Amino acid sequence: MSNAPSSADAPVLHVSKRKRDLTHGDVAGHLTRMSIPMIWGILAIISFQLVDMYFISMLGHDALTAVSFTFPVTMFVHYVLIGVAIGMSSVVSRLLGQGHHDTVARVTTHGLCFTALFGIVLAGIGIASIDPLFRAMGASPEMMPMIRDFLIPWFAGGVFLSIPMVGNAALRGTGDTFFPAFVMIVAALINVILDPILIFGLFGFPRLEIAGAAIATIFGNGCAAVAGLIVLHRRGLIALRPFHAERFGDSLKRILHVGIPAGLTNTILPLSQGILTALMASHGAQAVAAFGIASRVEAFAFVPLMAVATGMAPIIGQNWGAHLFDRVHRTLNLALGFSVGWSVFVAAGLAIFAEPLARVFTDDPETIRIAALYFLVVPVSFIVGNLVPGWSSAFNAMGLPKRSFMMIVVRIAVLTVPLAILGSILYGPAGIFGALALTNVLSGAGFHILNLRACRTREAKE
Repeated sequence: MSNAPSSADAPVLHVSKRKRDLTHGDVAGHLTRMSIPMIWGILAIISFQLVDMYFISMLGHDALTAVSFTFPVTMFVHYVLIGVAIGMSSVVSRLLGQGHHDTVARVTTHGLCFTALFGIVLAGIGIASIDPLFRAMGASPEMMPMIRDFLIPWFAGGVFLSIPMVGNAALRGTGDTFFPAFVMIVAALINVILDPILIFGLFGFPRLEIAGAAIATIFGNGCAAVAGLIVLHRRGLIALRPFHAERFGDSLKRILHVGIPAGLTNTILPLSQGILTALMASHGAQAVAAFGIASRVEAFAFVPLMAVATGMAPIIGQNWGAHLFDRVHRTLNLALGFSVGWSVFVAAGLAIFAEPLARVFTDDPETIRIAALYFLVVPVSFIVGNLVPGWSSAFNAMGLPKRSFMMIVVRIAVLTVPLAILGSILYGPAGIFGALALTNVLSGAGFHILNLRACRTREAKE
């Protein structure tokens, strides 16, 4: 179907040219403005789980274990929704770059309707599957009531979890990362305030324990959903009249063309993490603890890179849609250059402070030794390895998700898992860490060279 504007789709967007037209102006300025708010937004999203864990841990070991059982399920749902969000941001940014402002409102409206329906269906399937799923995962009968207490309200509020994620992605596609980050920070603060009140029954509220944590999360996200919908409507990104029901399939196809591969990519990453954890477990509980410490420290250290990868996507999408390929390459060069520089900084810091960092989390000598070994071996390889997620975000923004998906599959299935298994057999934890480092170097350098050529080839076809 043609993207050409029509009288049936009147342009309705209220987007500031000065601030949000990313096809003009200084690319470095745009990248800085888009990325800095995302750092705080990402940290706010991460804080939901950390805050819940902190207060739930005060209920005792059983409560903490029960909620830990739910993490694979809740993270799977989040990763699927992130895929839809990536698809939404990619479509919105490319349509704006092509000048089809009229189509943006229609696609965004249909995408949010699909997201709401997905949340409702998710609630039904999720609640019905709690008992069989968690019994299969090995949850004891004593754990099941607490798991249900958390997941029933969590699934029931699925719409409020999904709308902010996808709605904020539409706003980012227009060049606005400040409001999405601000609204998630507010939602996180609401969660921090409500968690102890609802979990422990403060100020006259009933003591809900684990269920209180889920309700606090849903309420915080619900506030974010309402605020996001209001802003989307005011900026002309929601258009119910006319609704264009006959084009619903076209809108969904555009979003899911990127969203499905991106969602699958996101689910591969935690699966590989589970395999690596299982390999570490074969070398003892201390090895697992060390790997957990190292992974969490590393995740926080690379939040700025996640922010830049997210922030650059609308810039690349709009300029790719406008066929301004020089600006696409300048954005890529700046983002990937920052990735290399920040990775050098992090690698040096983790190597210098390897043992003191590990001691923050544990006083067990063997756990400290293994975690410190990780900090010495693996982070330095991310100087090259972190080029892969940057390229992955870029290809999703260009509407080329298959290439992004292929990179992650090759990196995980072809390199990481086989090399880690071999390293585990030959050298134990040190072998696993060496395998991760080798994977980062091979995939980072190899894909960077191949992707530069692929970009030039694709540009010639556009």
